[in-house]
Amino acid sequence: MPMKRCLAVLLAVVAPVCSASDKTPATVQPWTPTGVSSDLFESHPAFDPQTGALYFVRSSKKFSGWRILTSHCDGKTWTTPVDAPFAGPGTEADPWFTPDGHTIYFISTRATGSMKSKDLDIWKADRAPDGSWKPPVRLPPPVNSDEAEWFPRLAPDGWLYFGSNRPGGLGKNDIWRARENSPGQWTVENAGPAINSAGDEYEPLPSPDGKRLIVEADGGLYESRLGPKGWLPKVKLGPEINVNGSEIGAMFSPSGKSLLFARDTGEPKSGEFFVWQPEGKEAWPPMCGDTASKKSPGSSANPK
Repeated sequence: MPMKRCLAVLLAVVAPVCSASDKTPATVQPWTPTGVSSDLFESHPAFDPQTGALYFVRSSKKFSGWRILTSHCDGKTWTTPVDAPFAGPGTEADPWFTPDGHTIYFISTRATGSMKSKDLDIWKADRAPDGSWKPPVRLPPPVNSDEAEWFPRLAPDGWLYFGSNRPGGLGKNDIWRARENSPGQWTVENAGPAINSAGDEYEPLPSPDGKRLIVEADGGLYESRLGPKGWLPKVKLGPEINVNGSEIGAMFSPSGKSLLFARDTGEPKSGEFFVWQPEGKEAWPPMCGDTASKKSPGSSANPK
């Protein structure tokens, strides 16, 4: 989710927000939970597998000043979002939970308190036995570099995928992956030409089964499939997803059948959540209360 590049893309497309959104097929629907959706920019959702709490990024309408917020269902509505319990100074974004909810990954400038995206590094926090979060730890080099790192997402096979503007890539921002071979010893490699190009690729999302990779790149969201020798060339998702090129911050449902992402819809609300369910509706994302269930796809179950 690089600030410089994403903001440039967003500014280029926000003015002529596509009227095509009025013709979006029914497989994509807005998800605007009361208490979470606002006039500001909401993006990068993540649900805590242990508590059901929603973590997400809220920023200005111009997609700056990123902060990770959290809200939970009180049985009637999502509570007023507050800073994540592990929040630090500066810019923080891109939360992602391991499936067991024991660890959360995110990006942060907390080491310096900087608001400059170049200073973003990958951090993680583990959950203590009492359910609270232990102090976050910054991942070591070569996972983090002197350039920005984005969107850390752990695949089922143990590779940690992320975006970076570090030297040695195939273009501008590229998708990279890292693996911890022994405690503190990491191998990092470029995800290769099937995923990366001369342009920008910066947000990789492995599917729960590890057979697909959603990639945010120039122009929106793409998908790669895992072949017998690795990732196949990525293909841009259809117009029901990529309405105006601002699509960002995707997450899969646990089943892998739904995709929740954000899109800049322009004034008056800026960034909003949308859910794509190409195989038909499933009871996800979690709803909270009757009002939310009437406005959004899925069930009205209390996630707590």
